Amino acid sequence: MKSKLWMLVFLGVLMPLAQAADRLPNVVIIFTDDQGYADVGSFGAQGFETPNLDRMAQKGRRFTNFHVAQPVCSASRTALLTGCYPNRVGIGGALGPSSKIGISDEETTLAQMLKAKGYATGMAGKWHLGDAPQFLPTRHGFDEYFGIPYSHDMWPRHPENPKAYPLLPLIEGETVIHKDLQPADLETITARYTQRAVSFIERNKERPFFFYLAHNLPHVPLFVGEKFKGKSKRGLYGDVIEEIDWSVGEVLRALQRNNLEENTLVVFASDNGPWLSYGNHSGSAFPLREGKGTSWEGGTRVPCLMQWPGKIPANSACKTMAMTLDLLPTIAKLVGAESPKNKIDGLDIWPLLSGVPNAQNPHEAYAFYYANNELQAVTSGEGRWKLLLPHTYRTMKDRAPGKDGVPGQYRNIKLEKAELYDLENDIEELHDVAAAHPEIVAQLQAFAAKTRSDLGDSLTQIKGSSTRPPGRLP
Repeated sequence: MKSKLWMLVFLGVLMPLAQAADRLPNVVIIFTDDQGYADVGSFGAQGFETPNLDRMAQKGRRFTNFHVAQPVCSASRTALLTGCYPNRVGIGGALGPSSKIGISDEETTLAQMLKAKGYATGMAGKWHLGDAPQFLPTRHGFDEYFGIPYSHDMWPRHPENPKAYPLLPLIEGETVIHKDLQPADLETITARYTQRAVSFIERNKERPFFFYLAHNLPHVPLFVGEKFKGKSKRGLYGDVIEEIDWSVGEVLRALQRNNLEENTLVVFASDNGPWLSYGNHSGSAFPLREGKGTSWEGGTRVPCLMQWPGKIPANSACKTMAMTLDLLPTIAKLVGAESPKNKIDGLDIWPLLSGVPNAQNPHEAYAFYYANNELQAVTSGEGRWKLLLPHTYRTMKDRAPGKDGVPGQYRNIKLEKAELYDLENDIEELHDVAAAHPEIVAQLQAFAAKTRSDLGDSLTQIKGSSTRPPGRLP
């Protein structure tokens, strides 16, 4: 009798352990809006503290050459969620309220892919892939959604925005629960999104889950919760970042509290570089060149941290290039999910995440589009060589900076010929070395030609052969 009792106790201990070992990993992605490369402590932040993000760096891995596919809102989020260059799936720029286009039903999002594997899927925050019901997160793989469907400067109460936008809505699922958000509401929005993330983790701790926390901030206009006002030495912008850091800490503590930390991949990144025309209400891309809305490093290279104890090496760094569009195929491989039926552009970069010695990026090169399908730059897969192609870009150099929410005025510069930069030795993109490395220029020009054939390029009047239309309203 005693032996049977001991056997039952033994099995009672072993079975939960086996179930935990067999359980698919949880995935949490935290995506901020317009946060610059240098706006995290471990990336060189000044004037404010990010203790929770710094602990995440100590427990996980810093990616110092991590990029978004385009330096603007909707396009960037498209790449993250579909694994595609955004122009492949017909999304570019920043979709406005009442947009007639949005993400297509023919595309497979990260949420849909994981939902097919039995995951609970949830989102809080800025969606920005179309605000009509057919485009909302709950039609594209998310079990639940709470947030604002586009940028919160697309708002008639934004004091410096000259456009006559409609009222700013807050949506639960597909229902508008607050049609006219006020400034006081936006002061609490970071905390409300955080509460939703924590609640989702608590409610789904017994099954694998995916949560996408997409903060509206630090995009202008800036708002911050009462307990963070005046807390930093960097003014309102620093206060906002410190509240976002608090939010990250709340999510990480929820994972710890529920014994989920060791089975959860957590990714933190920004959707593009800082909106430099806003001066003291924008972040910093130091030491990178330019910011949001450009294909220079300051526009596309963003702070990125990933944590998964026991799977991603602690207190480590990866300087090899990677991009948001690589996350979907990497996660697909990790969980054994079926790849999207349509062609995607991302590739599995798990060896880079897990710190495999001498791991190489699997891409030949990456392409950077902006504006009206303009191919503006290409970068070699490992991230060393970058070829800036002729195009016109905006800059705040030699211009009066914005102040307290009022933007300064950009000026445009035309890049007349292709320029090559050795990012390994010149991260600031100061020295054109095209004349010294014609063979590298030729290789990247060849990749650019292939990319134009595939995705098109309005600068050279080439129509791509493999693009797909976005979703459209009837």
